[in-house]
Amino acid sequence: MGRQFHGVALRASLLAGAAALTLNGQALAADAPAPAEGETSLTEILVTAQKRKTNLQDTPIAISALDGEALKARHVQSIDDLGDGSIPSLRVAPFFARKSALTIGMRGIGALGDANQPARDQAVGVYVNGVYLGRAQGLGSGLYDVERIEVLKGPQGTLFGRNTEGGAISIITKAPTGEFGLNTTVGYGNYASHKMETHLDLPSFKGVSVKIDALLSKRDGTITNPTTSGQPDFNSYDKRGLQIQALWRATENVSADYAFDVSYDGSTPYNVQLLKKGILTLAPLAPAQPDRADRANVGVPLRISEGFTRGHRLNLSWKLSDDMELKSISSYRQLKQGQYDNGAAALSAFAPNAPFARYSLAQVHQDQFSQELQLIGKTERLEYVVGAFFYRENVDDNAQTPNTLQWNATGTAYSTLSLDLRAVPFDRVSQVTTTSQGVFGQGVWTPPVLDDKLHLTLGARLTKDEKTGSLDIVNGALPRYVNASKATIVGIIPLNESWSHIDPLVTLAYDVTSDINVYGRWSTGYKAGGANSRSLTYRAFDPEKVSMFEIGAKSEFWDRRARFNVAAYSGDIKDAQVDFNVLILNNNRGTLETTNAATGKTKGFEADFALVPFEGLTLTGSYAYTKVTLSKAFNPFTNTQATIYPLYTPENAASLAADYVRPAFGATLRVHLDANYAEGQYTNTVDPTLSDESLIVNGRVALTDIQVSEGGPALQLSLWSRNLLDEAHVFYRNTSAVLGVYGIYNEPRTFGVEANIKF
Repeated sequence: MGRQFHGVALRASLLAGAAALTLNGQALAADAPAPAEGETSLTEILVTAQKRKTNLQDTPIAISALDGEALKARHVQSIDDLGDGSIPSLRVAPFFARKSALTIGMRGIGALGDANQPARDQAVGVYVNGVYLGRAQGLGSGLYDVERIEVLKGPQGTLFGRNTEGGAISIITKAPTGEFGLNTTVGYGNYASHKMETHLDLPSFKGVSVKIDALLSKRDGTITNPTTSGQPDFNSYDKRGLQIQALWRATENVSADYAFDVSYDGSTPYNVQLLKKGILTLAPLAPAQPDRADRANVGVPLRISEGFTRGHRLNLSWKLSDDMELKSISSYRQLKQGQYDNGAAALSAFAPNAPFARYSLAQVHQDQFSQELQLIGKTERLEYVVGAFFYRENVDDNAQTPNTLQWNATGTAYSTLSLDLRAVPFDRVSQVTTTSQGVFGQGVWTPPVLDDKLHLTLGARLTKDEKTGSLDIVNGALPRYVNASKATIVGIIPLNESWSHIDPLVTLAYDVTSDINVYGRWSTGYKAGGANSRSLTYRAFDPEKVSMFEIGAKSEFWDRRARFNVAAYSGDIKDAQVDFNVLILNNNRGTLETTNAATGKTKGFEADFALVPFEGLTLTGSYAYTKVTLSKAFNPFTNTQATIYPLYTPENAASLAADYVRPAFGATLRVHLDANYAEGQYTNTVDPTLSDESLIVNGRVALTDIQVSEGGPALQLSLWSRNLLDEAHVFYRNTSAVLGVYGIYNEPRTFGVEANIKF
């Protein structure tokens, strides 16, 4: 597909490294932070995967972790940036051309073809400081001052609950310090990108510490939208946010942590390219574009998609004794997002003087309340956590799809249509309220045998979900459906369903030595049931379930200069939620049905390593092999059995990174380079077309700890680049006999400079 590939030697090195990993086993672990200057051992990684702080190496769960320095080195500004494959078993992609909603998968589980469904959930849970984020919309917002990101491989149904059958992403931000400090970064890059980020810590006053985080990151589009009316270009972003956090240490044993955040996430869609012509006639002005284009064939009206989120969080902690703590996590959040996607004009057929360029306009409004209680304690031989969780979410959405352009008689020119959205009918309108309640418990018992090296973990979670709502408009009209008495009714289709589920967990771990631990684990998880608002029937579908066996080993050796973690897993998928689509001819609308139509299996292995070969240099790497097989499923539109393909799941993926730190010029030189490889993947559940393989290289060079004056603030200067080799690949590809082959290319090379000053 005309890929521009400049990293042959680097790719060979990456694949050789991945092959070396597979010779030693299969599995996963964490991306270790680089040691500080002068150290020749790896830094200890603390995680909260079991609701308490534990050493990652002692935690019998497959975990990858990126700390704040690792995120900075990779220039990660939002979850969307993890789509480059930094964590091979985690896949992050936009919803078709829209950067305003993300689809997330892990271990071949969870990615959605349609991330805009109000009554449907993803299978990878995203948490910020313990608060679950319920919608795919809003996940592209800028990240605040992050301490670390923990990626917990699934299922994680016992401690993290529903919608974690693929796993969980836990984001932990830095808490107030109680001491004055100011950390400010400004930057500028190509495509007119600019950034400003400030973190202000105020001195503690009467036990209250306050921290303020503010960020702004903006970039113009990377693909020209050739209009004369001042429309924005494709693939731009504008991220802004403010967070105010107050930590009150009322006594030595009681604390309250309150935070308020507000953010804005603006973006324009990717440009969808027609890569190969189908049977439809093309206009002379809009031929197929097989290679990555820096300019679209036609210019379209393009409004910035805008997401507004705000939320309150209150974390309470009461240390009842030295061995027991009671925690409460309360949160209320609101989301409002408008998606304006006119990125697929290239998929329009030509007819003389006919309208074209379908504009997808979608509005989503959501609010959620969540409350979690945890009792965490330990005895001489038992560590335990018990708790309860409540979640309520209200969501409504609507969509319109007018055409925006009109061809002339020959297809050599076009004009912009006058558009009054008040006169454009809604394609769909729906609303849903979700209520979820759960209780959970987990205990780790160390029996008095084998010198206390054996550890047995038992846990379970009971959850009840309820969804009520309605489909008010579908395909521009009132729905038609058959009620319980077999009568055909024209009107609103109600949704009123509930489900209950139990997710157990059993883990057996053994400390071979103080530096080598092995474990076996059986766990389950599920993705909640729901209904599809693009469906003509709005029939409810049931939860999708996964049960998984996993074995793993975690080891450190060579005086803690080397770390190697491995795991292999095999999981059964039941009642898989599968999307089937049909296009309505002579109409901008399509109809989608979701059914529990398939079963399947996911199996694979993952490996992580970290190595300090000599002072100042840290090498890290990860590899993931993922194989998902799904049964054929009944397609309700064709009345045939269809082959189902797992979304966004490359069979082989790997990442390598090198970090070098040394004194230089009276300061500290830090050099980072990472390379992330993935094979092609399916991007449509019923289309066997694969995307391109990819190799993304990122780099950063920084001079830190520059003293501008004796005893004064420290200055840091850095140069960064993402997709350093300007590699081009199609990350989304679909084949249609009518339309042809179409797809979306990855971002071109971006780079910039930054200056940071820290008091």
